[in-house]
Amino acid sequence: MRRKGELSPAEVDRGWPHQVAVPAKTSVGPGYKIVHDFCEELSLCPRGHSFKRDREWWNVFCFAEKDHAEKFTERFGGE
Repeated sequence: MRRKGELSPAEVDRGWPHQVAVPAKTSVGPGYKIVHDFCEELSLCPRGHSFKRDREWWNVFCFAEKDHAEKFTERFGGE
């Protein structure tokens, strides 16, 4: 169930198709501000998602522009 006005997963996939997964430890705690400051001028979606793989949590950052996803990957790694 979503709140009124919240983007659905399908809307995120359509509008921000270039997605990069990074280990959650990269973007939490002190890393949160570093990542979000870096993304301030990029086409980052206001909503991302997370998943767990091999007992590790990953955060997914979604971008409208392919080159923005590439810049993010160059800076923070990810898949």
